[in-house]
Amino acid sequence: MKTNVVEGEKDIEKIREAKIKEQQTKQLEDWKPRTKLGKMVKEKAIKHIDEALRYKILEPEIVDSLIDVKTDILNIGQAKGKFGGGKRRAWRQTQRKTAEGNIPTFSCMSIVGNGDGYIGIGYGRAKETLPARAKAVRKAKLNLIKIKRACASFDCNCGEPHSVPFVVEGKAGSCRVTLIPAPQGTGLVIGDECKKILKIAGIKDVYSRTSGKIRTTINLAKACIDALKKTMEM
Repeated sequence: MKTNVVEGEKDIEKIREAKIKEQQTKQLEDWKPRTKLGKMVKEKAIKHIDEALRYKILEPEIVDSLIDVKTDILNIGQAKGKFGGGKRRAWRQTQRKTAEGNIPTFSCMSIVGNGDGYIGIGYGRAKETLPARAKAVRKAKLNLIKIKRACASFDCNCGEPHSVPFVVEGKAGSCRVTLIPAPQGTGLVIGDECKKILKIAGIKDVYSRTSGKIRTTINLAKACIDALKKTMEM
């Protein structure tokens, strides 16, 4: 029974990915660029994402047309549960008190990348869940950055870019995330939400050390992205 359920979930994910790709192709066909960079990408004057990253990206279609984008959502919210023991979920719900009653707002944090050294993170808020997700994905594409990967562990000489090039530390609020190079086959020794970020960035093996209030997923994700940014500084 469990195997059938897992296979059914995989089929649903494949159908969902196919629909998303169809929507992206339609949007790119109907896209009318407004910025100079967008016109250059549309006219094929710029064919690689590295050239586009020299400018400020103001249109998400630029990223869609230059790389094969993969998206994922981080679990930043929590469902209601007894004694505060709710299950983690993607939507973070807040309420505003007014004379008419309680007005709910949904927040979402999304990550985009191509699994080959590019990663972006975005945060979106709206009165409903789907618009919040769309905002988060759009902002993540506009915040796309390039990271450096290498084989830097002292007991690995494979030469493939599967880990971080050196020890890097990122911080956001009280959260501190340290990424340490690991040999091939180690896997991602880090929390689940940071694991999603590193997978989409294209990092396969890493050791980690975290400190601070790491249950605040938003700051933890920002600290992980900050650490990845510092791979390009040396």
